[in-house]
Amino acid sequence: MQIFTRPILEINLNNLLSNFQTLRQIAHPAIPAAVIKDNAYGLDAMVVARLLYDKAAVRHFFTAHASEAQPIAQMLGDVTIYVLQGCGSDSLELFRQTPQLRPVICSPDMLEFWRSSPLASSPAAIQIETGLNRLGFREDELSRLSTNDLRRFSLVISHLACGDEKDHFMNEHQLNNFQRLKAEYFPETPASLAASDGVFLGGDFRQNMVRLGAAMYGINTAPYRPNQMQNVVSVKAPVLQTARLPKGDFVGYSATYRAADERSIAIVSIGYGDGIPRSLSNTGKVFFPTASGLFEARIIGRVSMDNIICDITAVPDIKVGNYAVLADDFYTLDDMARDAGTISYEIMSRLGKNPRFDRRYKY
Repeated sequence: MQIFTRPILEINLNNLLSNFQTLRQIAHPAIPAAVIKDNAYGLDAMVVARLLYDKAAVRHFFTAHASEAQPIAQMLGDVTIYVLQGCGSDSLELFRQTPQLRPVICSPDMLEFWRSSPLASSPAAIQIETGLNRLGFREDELSRLSTNDLRRFSLVISHLACGDEKDHFMNEHQLNNFQRLKAEYFPETPASLAASDGVFLGGDFRQNMVRLGAAMYGINTAPYRPNQMQNVVSVKAPVLQTARLPKGDFVGYSATYRAADERSIAIVSIGYGDGIPRSLSNTGKVFFPTASGLFEARIIGRVSMDNIICDITAVPDIKVGNYAVLADDFYTLDDMARDAGTISYEIMSRLGKNPRFDRRYKY
């Protein structure tokens, strides 16, 4: 008899690489840059960056912070890494130590800080606001910049608010704003507007460089069409115990589930402490691969920190040591996110950061 206690997170690097190559072909001739922020959505930025550098000749990356970018730059050498949160007093030394890093300057205050720093002559990118109303220079702020200021930037970027909705009016609105502002203030500067979702909107959105992130990791960033990406992340967790649930008994914290008749249950070693959304309580599902086929089992009761309880009444031959599959090719993180009322970006990030997983890379 074997007993296992840790959930398993499997990352298919071959599929990740294939996804990147597919996106590169769609985006051609734009330069494909890889977004590896948030530790490559939790999948390990060092592993992902090395894979893309070696197997796909990627030389342009994006991170959120300089602290994320520095070890990648030191490992790879001849790369350019754009830092989306820009630079500040807490990161200036990292930029000084690592010339491959380029801050994305997002406001007049940050530009003034960069101008007054010892790195004022180093390359930087600029972010402009086109409709998302998040980070970026507004048009009135651009109009106050000098010609020398405008010429100092090596890349101008913006970000789409509704790129995952093909026919949303905001896409055309932002594209028009971006093209107009670029023509007026940055006519000779390379440009980047599209992240993964924008790649599918057409050539005008792709500009000179695309920022490939979520879709590369298998997430469907264009849900209005079948997902062209291959699944990258699989999650499974071991059964710690099976039990009979008598009619009328309750399950889990707050007694939110009561058995209408006698049931069989399995207690599975994974919970919200591992990144499984608590909103899957009484609504989520797992799958048990058996000799008789693949069986679905409902999550009953509250998702707790370390465990979920599953109704296995209709699943044959489940015992301690079997694994429940929470995500795989047939039920992806997109599906889990739909059932949990959230987005797969969030779930992947939460799962990937968790040190409790037995993490396995598949090549």
